[in-house]
Amino acid sequence: MSWSIDFAPLIPWPAVWAVAAIAAALCALLFWQGSRGSLLRALSLGALVLAIANPTFRAEERRGLTNIAVIAVDRSASQALGQRPARTEAVLTGLQQRLAAIPNLEVRTIDAGRNTQGAGSQERDGTEMFGDIAKATGDIPAERLAGVMLITDGNVHDAPKSAAALGFDAPVHALLTGAEGEFDRRIEVLKSPRYGLVGSDATAQISVRASVNNAQGRQPANLTIKRDGQPDLTIDAAIDEVVDVPLSFVNSGTNIVEIVLTAVPSELTEANNRVILTAEGVRENLRVLLVSGEPHAGERTWRNLLKSDAAVDLVHFTILRPPQKQDGTPINELSLIAFPTRELFSEKIEEFDLIIFDRYESQGILPAVYIDNISRFVEEHGGAVLVATGAEYAGDGSLYNTPLAQVLPAAPTGRSIEAPYRPMPTVDGRRHPVTAGLPGIGSGSDAKNGPTWGRWFRTVEVATPTGRVLHNGGEDKPLLILDRKGKGRVALLLSDHAWLWARGLDGGGPHTQLLRRLGHWLMKEPELEEERLTASGRGLSLTVERRSMSDTVPPVSLTAPSGGVTEHALQPAGPGLWRSTLAVTAPGFYKLAQGQLTAVALAGNRNAREMMQVTATAKPLADVLNGSGGGAFWTAPSLAAAPENVVLPRISVLTTGRVLHGSGWLGLKMRDAFVVTGISLIPLATGFAALAVLLGLVTLAWWREGR
Repeated sequence: MSWSIDFAPLIPWPAVWAVAAIAAALCALLFWQGSRGSLLRALSLGALVLAIANPTFRAEERRGLTNIAVIAVDRSASQALGQRPARTEAVLTGLQQRLAAIPNLEVRTIDAGRNTQGAGSQERDGTEMFGDIAKATGDIPAERLAGVMLITDGNVHDAPKSAAALGFDAPVHALLTGAEGEFDRRIEVLKSPRYGLVGSDATAQISVRASVNNAQGRQPANLTIKRDGQPDLTIDAAIDEVVDVPLSFVNSGTNIVEIVLTAVPSELTEANNRVILTAEGVRENLRVLLVSGEPHAGERTWRNLLKSDAAVDLVHFTILRPPQKQDGTPINELSLIAFPTRELFSEKIEEFDLIIFDRYESQGILPAVYIDNISRFVEEHGGAVLVATGAEYAGDGSLYNTPLAQVLPAAPTGRSIEAPYRPMPTVDGRRHPVTAGLPGIGSGSDAKNGPTWGRWFRTVEVATPTGRVLHNGGEDKPLLILDRKGKGRVALLLSDHAWLWARGLDGGGPHTQLLRRLGHWLMKEPELEEERLTASGRGLSLTVERRSMSDTVPPVSLTAPSGGVTEHALQPAGPGLWRSTLAVTAPGFYKLAQGQLTAVALAGNRNAREMMQVTATAKPLADVLNGSGGGAFWTAPSLAAAPENVVLPRISVLTTGRVLHGSGWLGLKMRDAFVVTGISLIPLATGFAALAVLLGLVTLAWWREGR
């Protein structure tokens, strides 16, 4: 029960104070003049002012509320090292027992700082305890929170810079699960390139750090550098020495280098003795030479496609007037330039990645020696040639009647098929990355489930093609043929009607995707290889993908960071595609192999901040602990102590004070919070009794004055 007196004035408080001031002045005047009955008059005026203030006697029935203490247990990866799991449980049990002995105290225990938050969630980069603490204390009234106790190694990465940012006014204490003087070594990345040109080299810089500066901590470090597709490299380095690590950009996309530090005895963990450097390999712009045999409707389609590709530098020549066409028009009126055959096909041919002949007809423009240079450009230098042709391929001026025939994948029969058809993918066409999955490709080879593309109207007939036929044209004859010749590649498109798709005739078709993929396959983009093994990591799972032109693929061999090898079957995921997601148990660098194909992938958080600093320390929490009045306490008496042998501080209950910790003790704030269950109100200056008192005082004052 609690008692108090409240006031509910009959007039505003300023008026009450004004009446009280007037009454006080009158009383002072009466006492100064020495009038008889001054005391009684003063009492009467006081009773009047009190009646105006309307006092009320208030009696409250209260029920006390418990104080709440929160124990936040760090469940991050660094807390799983060494003896910390057992020590954490011993500290938690002892702390709960001590708090249970304190009357009027409720204890709430939460797990905080997990690096993963369940299946499908994003992995945390570091220990984030205070976000979990904020959720746990969000429903606790500030007047009930007695304190927060952290059971942690102290390596908390979301600790606020000040106690004011906590959102509550209560002490925060840290009970450290590590031991003073713990020894550990780690690799710190000082500089690492993010991008590089394919075929170039770069240098990263690392350094080995030790947690203690003694004879053990100053031992030389042995580093092993593992690079994809290259021999391992071993380097000896001193502690804190800057080490240059060579990086080679061997392919476009992600290039991975793994650096492993050989462990020494007494290290706290080997988990941070490994770092992964990744850098994206970027190709220089690919140079393409486009030679159009004559102006035609499809010429602009090729030019627009290649010019729109930021990765392509295009050189385009159109033959406006072949040698046999002599109509007497002056050259200066035609604005013609001489075709630089010698510069393009002799001196600078190796500077190009791809040469495209678009409706080109051999009419003496290119001498045979230059065309032979193109064949050697493909076979010996790894270049690429694309021939997109029409009826001219079937005539006497066909490129097949030149030295280029040695790299072309099909010989013309001399017949050109002039009939409407829809390009139809073959079995290989549905598997090959150039044509697989094109929009509108359909799911079958019949008219019902086949492609929904627009029609073309010409196909050049060829005999006994080599290489792979990806599309068939009129009369089910080969339309698109890809082949490899020596070190290079060649493609033959036996129709000049691809531009009809660009114009949207009969619904159009995926001309942009088809022609761009075709060009990039010829220029050896890894993403378009027919036989390819790739892998990517997300959390502790690896997605393995295999492309192949075969009907089946063998299991993939997976080598873990520890050296263990397992085999896994891949599941069909579409024509020419197999895919599986593999769960792994440890983060790190995984290698996959299937025959001659290899791939690498990272599992877990790359170079996670969680494992960069693992020795126990209170430094990250210093601002929060000092600002809230809390302290840090070591729970392990020594490095060699058994995990169940812990030292816990004494717990004191305080109602006031800014510093709530000391040598061997920590303090909790007792709030004395309550909830009101009932209220009784008794007016003191209203009713007949109050009126009788007031009239009695006035009468006595009048009587005394009359004597």
